[in-house]
Amino acid sequence: MRIAIWNVNSIKARLPRVVEWLKDAAPDVVMLQELKCQDDAFPAMEIEELGYNIAVHGQKSYNGVAILSKLPIDEVSTGLAGDDTDEQARYIEAVIAGIRCCGLYLPNGNPIDTEKFPYKLAWMDRLIDRAEELLGQEECFVMGGDYNVIPTDDDVFDAAAFADDALTQPESRARLRTMLNLGLTDAFRAYNTQPHAYSYWDYQRGAWQKDHGLLIDHILLSPQAADRLVASGIDRGPRGKEKASDHTPVWCELSE
Repeated sequence: MRIAIWNVNSIKARLPRVVEWLKDAAPDVVMLQELKCQDDAFPAMEIEELGYNIAVHGQKSYNGVAILSKLPIDEVSTGLAGDDTDEQARYIEAVIAGIRCCGLYLPNGNPIDTEKFPYKLAWMDRLIDRAEELLGQEECFVMGGDYNVIPTDDDVFDAAAFADDALTQPESRARLRTMLNLGLTDAFRAYNTQPHAYSYWDYQRGAWQKDHGLLIDHILLSPQAADRLVASGIDRGPRGKEKASDHTPVWCELSE
């Protein structure tokens, strides 16, 4: 089973690129982030025509997550437990062929001297709680999406330039490490150890052309899923297309 994640930065604006990639790459499961549309505005028809079932958790103009699957989607739930006041559409879960797929769009957290950074950290704490809960149940699960965390200085083109960014703060990185220390596996890094491999390039200052990128899109696997991991990578192709998202898909493959 090939599972991919992709922050599309507006599903409406990027629909031709998404359809094109789904046809070419044909992943079994895709977790999308930053849809920027409500559920009823999601282009379901175009995607269903490609053979995908759809689960959507949208929000007008901001955020939004979805799961696309060639296999049946069961047990769909939305929202991350732990804060009843949080109305941002950033989390969706579903069970597909015995694998719990958890799609997430973690808060950016900038600027760090505003309420946005504490919100990011609190959201990460809630994600850690959910990971612990699923690990306690010994579920086979995947937590994938835009984490908005640069794990190390080797995962950004210029660490000094991001020293004051929420994506590199010690508190952000520590929480991502906590998830890994629980026993989760970074699918991409399990097969790709080279530094400066990126999943995001800003639209400004020729970042794509200069390969001035960041690695902020991650797929974390439970031990049961990691035992089935056979390949992983970053598909840079979509980022080089016209009217591309600023992110590109990250994928992993699990054996049957």
